[in-house]
Amino acid sequence: MKRLLCASILIVVLADVSVDGREERSKVSGYTTKYDNVDLNAILKNERILRNYVDCCLGKKKCTSDGEVLKGHIKDAIENECDKCSEVQKKSVRKVGKAIYQKYPQWWKELCDHFDPQGQYQKRYEKFIKDALAAED
Repeated sequence: MKRLLCASILIVVLADVSVDGREERSKVSGYTTKYDNVDLNAILKNERILRNYVDCCLGKKKCTSDGEVLKGHIKDAIENECDKCSEVQKKSVRKVGKAIYQKYPQWWKELCDHFDPQGQYQKRYEKFIKDALAAED
């Protein structure tokens, strides 16, 4: 379901790639791997830092530079099933999504309501959520 993906992508900071529709997607190889070595465990263990990322993406607080990049690409990644994500980023998406889903259900709801208010992507990610919850970190 999209809800896991939208929450997960909050930590996987993506590059500033501009595309003009579906045809242009094939010309873009992927998001930057600049942030692939971020210590997600440290972020997930620090509720204050994690909440800052959530609030940034929700437009409630000022974003850091990496948060701005992330915020600018969440919608694209959700709508296109993270098709430009590297394997490391996909794994990170699952890890972060699982953590937010399990530890901070209210944050999860806020993110889902913000990025998918109509619930149009939920069915697309049913398997994704099931796999993420079943996976070991």
